[in-house]
Parts: sequence; C-alpha cells; structure tokens
Amino acid sequence: MVWEDSPSHVCRGGDKRALAFCCPPVKPCPIIYALEDANLSSQDYIAKKEEFGKKTRLGQGEGTCFGSLVWCCKPSKPCPLRDMVMRRINMSSDEYMELKKQLSEELVGISESSQEEVKALADAFDIPEEEATTVLQECGNDLRMAAKILKMKSLESGK
Repeated sequence: MVWEDSPSHVCRGGDKRALAFCCPPVKPCPIIYALEDANLSSQDYIAKKEEFGKKTRLGQGEGTCFGSLVWCCKPSKPCPLRDMVMRRINMSSDEYMELKKQLSEELVGISESSQEEVKALADAFDIPEEEATTVLQECGNDLRMAAKILKMKSLESGK
C-alpha cells in the first residue's frame, strides 16, 4: 500500500490524519474532536476537501454518498459505491491512497511523533524512548494503538 502508516478511521480511534477519510460533519461523531485537534472549523474542513477535489481525481465520484471520492473512506472498509466509481474511472487503490495521503497532509500537515507522546509512552511502559518512538511510528503516530501494542507486549513479557 502506498500510505503504509495510514491511520484508522476517526470513528475507530484514528488520529487527525484520518480526516482524509471522513464524511462532512453532518452529525455528532468523533470527527468533531479530530477537527479540534487539527484546529479546523467545519467550514474550513469542507472548503479544503472540496478544493482538493477540484484539483485531483478525488473530486470525481458521482454516485457516492456525498458525490465525491474526497469524502470516501479507506479501501479496507467495504463500500460498493466507492469501489464502483473507482472502477468506472479506472483508479487503483494505490492512486486513491496516494491522493488521500496528499489530502491528509493538506488538512493537517505532515505529522511527526511528538516528543511528549514518546515520553508519555516511555514512562507509562517503562521502556526506552527509542522503543516508544519506534512503536509510535509503526502505528502511524496513533497514540492509542501504540499504547495497546505496548500493553500487549508488557503482558506477554510479564511486566
């Protein structure tokens, strides 16, 4: 896959980078917190996604829920409407994910593991910061997922 460290969907605990896979904020859901984390208003979020759609093939998508692939979720989540449009316009999953990664970077920038998150993981699990950094990066900077993995590792090792 092109975007190897792509986050889980926001509604499944993914970080703000996953806004690239979200619908417009039309109902109360975790997108509200992701938008706050990204310092984006709902209006700015919608405008940025629509503008990105105008300049890329993600703007296509007649027949999808919101009329554009820019609002569609990850290929790992089954969606016959998205898949039908992708087949119709001859778009591969790799191209789709590359465009979604670019969209994410336009929405929230390119994220690096924050030193605070690394230190928090290292302290919480009594591990070196280098190990915490590695696990966090392997989880696509998804702090919740990194904590789950480190908890499993600590249970396996009997710590």
